[in-house]
Amino acid sequence: MEIGYFIRRNLKKISVLDRYILKQVIEVFIMGVFVFTSIIFASDTFITLIKQISLFGIPFYVAFLMIVLNIPSVIVLTIPMGILLSTVMTLNKLSLDSEITVMKACGVGISRIAKPIFIFSVLMCICSFVINETIVPVATKYSKNLALWSLSQKNVPNGKENFVFKEIDDHGIMRRLFYVGNCEDKVLYNITVLDTSKKGTIQVLQANEGKTTPAGWDFQKGAVYTIGERGKILNTTLFDTSNVKFGLDLTKQLNKNLAKEMNFTKLMKYIAKNMKNATKEERNAIVIELFDKLALPITTIVLVLVGVPLAITPPRVRYNRGFLFSILIIFAYYLIRALSISFGEAGTIPPFFAAWLPNIILAIAGLIMYYKKVYTI
Repeated sequence: MEIGYFIRRNLKKISVLDRYILKQVIEVFIMGVFVFTSIIFASDTFITLIKQISLFGIPFYVAFLMIVLNIPSVIVLTIPMGILLSTVMTLNKLSLDSEITVMKACGVGISRIAKPIFIFSVLMCICSFVINETIVPVATKYSKNLALWSLSQKNVPNGKENFVFKEIDDHGIMRRLFYVGNCEDKVLYNITVLDTSKKGTIQVLQANEGKTTPAGWDFQKGAVYTIGERGKILNTTLFDTSNVKFGLDLTKQLNKNLAKEMNFTKLMKYIAKNMKNATKEERNAIVIELFDKLALPITTIVLVLVGVPLAITPPRVRYNRGFLFSILIIFAYYLIRALSISFGEAGTIPPFFAAWLPNIILAIAGLIMYYKKVYTI
């Protein structure tokens, strides 16, 4: 009750002007976060889902759950996009409807008009930081565990016929080739495994049927042929039942997201303890992730600083340029971000600047435009 009373009391203190602007900003912000999240999911995440199902045989419900667990990390990326879109669209509309002109005539300047938007961006900055520090690490860890569990079992889709998939090492060389004739009720039939993981020999395993388990593959009624470099069969082993532990070694690949599994404090401790023997590239990548945990939420405020002056439409322009400006700024930001992170991982620039360079560039440009638009004109 006390919390509700406190909220209602403070809401009454908000002026009519601030409520009017915030209502429009929040509406567009929610729509923007939803749209940008959907675009990222449609263009990248669902493609990953289809690839995981078709190439690795991960069950649909497991792959879908892995995608749901990635939603918080996507939302952290789309919050700055939504803030920018809502800022530019709202102020651009007010400018086109001559409402900003009327406000100026009443002595209300652009800085006063933009005040509730900046306050809202600060709140979203804090919200983004909290999500990235609390929810994202837990969700990323669970997603990784699901991937390891599913891929270690090499699940084959039920009802799939002539199913083939490969196991590739870190250098892009094939270690094993799997062929399954068909799968019914989670039982695999007509199985052939070509194993080239052991140098100098090739093993060919053939079995009438089998199934995948967390402990490995259980085969029944089959044979294992060991072939030398010259094509000569060195050994033949017949078996009634056999258990083979294949298991995809995806530890290194999945550890690329190791930093996302930890919050800022835990990542600092991890760097202090475990980065002494790491390569320069690995250390740079982890340290960039550390600084990015602070830089990414601050982006919400920086983009508002850029968006406000761009949203004020000149008198002769009679169409809404808000959406176009938003897309261009977002494209420029993430292009600079991708380049700076690449240079940082390569060691060309320090990790701190690799994470903060996009914000620094946009903040300088925003301050210049904001000064010219608000205090010069």
